[in-house]
Amino acid sequence: MVEAVLFDFDGTLADTAPDLGHALNRQRTARGLTELPIEQIRPLASAGSRGLLGLGFNIKPGDENYEFMRDEFLDFYTQYLCHDTCLFPGVEALLNQMETMSIPWGIVTNKPARFAHPLIQTLGLGQRVACVICGDETTHTKPHPAPLLAASNKMTISPAHCIYLGDDIRDVQASLAAGMQSIVARYGYLGIDQAPETWGAHHLIDHPEELLAHL
Repeated sequence: MVEAVLFDFDGTLADTAPDLGHALNRQRTARGLTELPIEQIRPLASAGSRGLLGLGFNIKPGDENYEFMRDEFLDFYTQYLCHDTCLFPGVEALLNQMETMSIPWGIVTNKPARFAHPLIQTLGLGQRVACVICGDETTHTKPHPAPLLAASNKMTISPAHCIYLGDDIRDVQASLAAGMQSIVARYGYLGIDQAPETWGAHHLIDHPEELLAHL
């Protein structure tokens, strides 16, 4: 029996790719490079600064100037945090129906709290969400199960009675390790050349409201 639903944030509840892409393209144009189209940015939006800097500048953690570029990216993102970010179509209807059914829901994201909490408030979710666990609020981040277990503990609901919905293989790995029902949001970002049907999730959905069939 499902007693609670936990959501990833970027690429699952909210389409944050436009604002993340804006920050990346500000960095590129400042260095005389052309802007990347959103279609190229979107698949890597769930990978955060590491994935986007890899796309935009072919750099990775440990490379010279990576930390400077990461900090600059995050500064630009802070300045443009919720201009074009919005809930995915169907998310509002899903949340309304879950609330009608008295099913509590929470958010477990690797996104740092200084970005996640303002976005959650701006999108009108702050007074509705039962629990928020951010990437810098537990010792480990996904794919480790610790954040998901922290959320279920905070909601006083057994992990076995929770669904976790996400759009990245790390979400599936974390939810399976936590003993939760794992569902992939195939409408999300997913990454480049990924095959989510091979990730081992219990189910895949192509629209947020399809989750209702699993409650």
